[in-house]
Amino acid sequence: MYDEISSNKRKSILLISIFIIVIIILGYLIGFYIGNVILGPIMAFLISIIFILISYFAGDKLILSMSHAKEVNKKDYPHLVNTVEGLSIAAGIPTPKIYTIEDSAINAFASGRSPKHAAVTVTTGAIKRLNREELEGVIGHEMSHIKNYDVRFMMLAVLLVGVITLLSDFILRTFLFSRGGDREGKGGIFVVIILLGLVLAILSPLIAQLLKFAISRKREFLADANGTLLTRNPMGLANALKKIRDDKEPLVEAANKATAALFIENPLRKIGGKINSLFSSHPDVNERIRRLEKM
Repeated sequence: MYDEISSNKRKSILLISIFIIVIIILGYLIGFYIGNVILGPIMAFLISIIFILISYFAGDKLILSMSHAKEVNKKDYPHLVNTVEGLSIAAGIPTPKIYTIEDSAINAFASGRSPKHAAVTVTTGAIKRLNREELEGVIGHEMSHIKNYDVRFMMLAVLLVGVITLLSDFILRTFLFSRGGDREGKGGIFVVIILLGLVLAILSPLIAQLLKFAISRKREFLADANGTLLTRNPMGLANALKKIRDDKEPLVEAANKATAALFIENPLRKIGGKINSLFSSHPDVNERIRRLEKM
């Protein structure tokens, strides 16, 4: 358990370092284009620090806002609140804030930079359609993510990759639509920046998926196993995953490609079909069920 926590902390530092390096390189190229190779990297470094601080301290709020999540009133969902509180005690972590997404689909995710600043979000479909043991299985899975600091790494990955994607789009728009007079004498570097922007625009979704592979596939299996240690009931989560697998509708309004890796099961799995499954941020749900049934 402690090895998993240390590994995720190291990965978070590595992810931030890569993000800063990419931004500084882009800043240097932009600075060279505008005729000030010192100002460009300095501004890029400062911007990257600002985005990292925003991601770290406000990333969970941004993700909850993107997901249209609303904080739970205990009077409305007492069973959900009691379940989260009980499993928090079992996990030895503070009780996270609890949110719901108004949607009939069955899904859930955890967010936050640490166990002290965490949240669990559950769809109303999960609350209504899962029985007590199944809901406990889902919450136990999310508690494992929180305890192991998976959520911080996943949250940083989602937000920082999104920033790089937006930056590449900004570069394309800025230089593709810049005035002809601004380009005179800068043809070579202009072409380089445009090509870099194109490469980033094309590769950013693939980079995002590769990050999700590194995060999610192994982490989901581990969270399944560690979650069942909290509930002592692997079939609760297995049966919940069966219902999620058989759910007819994806969670399209509250999820997108950037945040899909955070959910207990890919909320967009029905959209891309077999091709999308090749790039899924989650391991095969049937394999997860088989492993749980063998416990």
